[in-house]
Amino acid sequence: MANWFECKVRYDKTMENGAIKKVTDPYLVDALSFTEAESRITDEVSHMSSDFSVTAVKRTKISEIFWANWGVGDDKWYLVKVAFITLDEKTAVEKRSVSQILVAASDFKTALDNFLEGMKGTMADYDIVSISETQLMDVFGADLSGDSDKTTANA
Repeated sequence: MANWFECKVRYDKTMENGAIKKVTDPYLVDALSFTEAESRITDEVSHMSSDFSVTAVKRTKISEIFWANWGVGDDKWYLVKVAFITLDEKTAVEKRSVSQILVAASDFKTALDNFLEGMKGTMADYDIVSISETQLMDVFGADLSGDSDKTTANA
């Protein structure tokens, strides 16, 4: 199971008008600890900028990521809160447990479509509680194969 950490990185960004502005952007990293998360984001961001600082690292409650058809215009990340519905066998009371799933998409409708596609074959009953666009710039998954990470190219 992945442990997702949100890392905020502060650096100088060249704006569209050519001006240089200090910005802080959030990234998502799969890591085992806070230390590994900071190390991984440092490695990833050092390729983009030489002058940066990691200003925050926090654990997230994201349970799963639907990468969808990355590279086909899906350049944003949407957070889908979904309530899985179970029935307590003893009391016959409906119980809802909320999970957060990150979905790659180009817009709100595509996020919904990609989420529904990712949930195909799921036997559990669920309700979508909310879908919201995140400010995430990029997501860096674990490198389990020795090849390059499953990442996105969003910027």
